[in-house]
Amino acid sequence: MGIIGWIILGLLAGAIAKILLPGRDPGGLIGTTLIGIAGAFVGGWLSAHFLHRAVEKNFFDLYTWGAAIAGSLVLLIGYRILFGNSRD
Repeated sequence: MGIIGWIILGLLAGAIAKILLPGRDPGGLIGTTLIGIAGAFVGGWLSAHFLHRAVEKNFFDLYTWGAAIAGSLVLLIGYRILFGNSRD
């Protein structure tokens, strides 16, 4: 998968993470989208290096999607912990 594939995967993973973790985010839609893209990269990297599960080149691989969504959730939770009160 190329960089464009990871960005698209990140956008979708960020949207899924937002559905799984509803509520107000400090960065709004754009911030959540960027966190989704970063989460896809972080999830893929963590999966490859620590779980010894290399990210496949296939866009529709279940493990790739799981890693991207998990990375997005982790970054979204961390973002809410660090900047959660900025929109109150």
